[in-house]
Amino acid sequence: MKNNDQLYQIAFTQLYGIGPIRARRLLKLLEHPKEFFNLNLKVLHQLTSVPISQLEKTDRAGALLRAQSQLPYLEKEQLHYHFISDPSYPEKLRHCPDAPLGIFYRGHAIDWQHKRSIAVVGTRQQTDYGFHLIKDFIAELPKDIIVYSGLAQGVDARVHEQCILNGLQTIGVLGHGIDRIYPVANRKLALTMLEKGGLLSEFLIGTKPDRMHFPMRNRIIAGLADAVVVVESKRNGGSLITAALANDYNREVFAFPGPINHLQSEGCHDLIKNQQAHLLTNTAQLLQTMNWATHSQTANNSDLQRYSPLQIELLNQFKIKNQWAIDDLVLALNKPVALLSSNLFELELIGALENFGANRYRLPL
Repeated sequence: MKNNDQLYQIAFTQLYGIGPIRARRLLKLLEHPKEFFNLNLKVLHQLTSVPISQLEKTDRAGALLRAQSQLPYLEKEQLHYHFISDPSYPEKLRHCPDAPLGIFYRGHAIDWQHKRSIAVVGTRQQTDYGFHLIKDFIAELPKDIIVYSGLAQGVDARVHEQCILNGLQTIGVLGHGIDRIYPVANRKLALTMLEKGGLLSEFLIGTKPDRMHFPMRNRIIAGLADAVVVVESKRNGGSLITAALANDYNREVFAFPGPINHLQSEGCHDLIKNQQAHLLTNTAQLLQTMNWATHSQTANNSDLQRYSPLQIELLNQFKIKNQWAIDDLVLALNKPVALLSSNLFELELIGALENFGANRYRLPL
C-alpha cells in the first residue's frame, strides 16, 4: 500500500504544466493523488475546472513511468519520501507557497517539526576569515539546533564539517538526485553526515547536477529554517538568492560583515546596508534576536496552566517559527480569524506575545 501511495505521489510531482501552487489547489479537490491518474479527463475537468486541453498536456502516462522507476531504489536503499500532504512533511516548508510537492530524504531520523533550525550559507570561494567565522559561530550554537546548508564547496562544506565536530545535526540540501554526491570531493563528508543528520532533495533519483537546480534548492534551504545566516557572499552570489527567499518567507536573515576590500564580503555588506539582514558578529546575537538565549520566553509545564488549549496551540506555533502573520496562522491552524485575533490579543496583554505591526506577532524580545 505504501509503494502504491508513493507511486501516485511521485507521479503527481512529474505532471507537465502543473506548478506547485496549482498542484496544491488540486490536492484539496482530490481525495488522493491517484484520482488525477485514474479518472477520465471529462470527470477530472468537472472536478478541477482545469481545461481538458491542459489536462491532456500533463502526460499522465509519462509521469507514472517516471515515478515507477523510483520505487526499486527507494526500497533498496531504505530512503524516505515525504509528500506535501503527509504528516511527516516538514511543517515549516509546507507553509512556503512554492514548496516542493515531495522530498527524498536519506539519513538519521530528524524531528524537524519542532526543533529549532538555521541555515548557514555562503560562497564557494571561502577565505580563511570566513572559515574562522564558521568555526566560532557553530561551536557556540546550542546542541539541539538543526543546521541546514547546501553541501557545496567552500562555506557549505565547512558548515557541515563544523557541525559534525561539535555534535550538531546537519542536513545537506542537494541540487540533484539523492543517489549521488556533487562535488565528488564531498562524498566522505556526506557519508559522515548520515550518522546524525542527512541529505535531502526534491529531484528524482538519477537526476544529474544542473546549473538551474541549485537556485531551486535554495528555496528549500530557506523554507526549512527559522533563520538564514550568510557568512561570505559576493555581490552576485547564490547565497543572496537564499537570503531573498528567506525574507519572502518571513524568516530572520543575518549576515556577517567582512573586510571592506574582500569581494567575498560585498554581498553581506549589501544585505546589511539595505536592511535585508541583521548585522551579525557572534552567535549570542542570533540567539538573542531569535529568543533562543534562554527558555524563559517559551511556555513550560507550570506556565501552561495560565493558557487555554488554543493559546497553547498558538504558542507552540511560535516555537516552530519565531514570527507569524495572523493570516498565516489562520491557514496553519484552520481556525476563524476572529477567534485567533482575540486569543492573540489576550496573549499580547499578558506579555506572552508582541504585536510588531501589520497583524504580525512574535515572541517578546
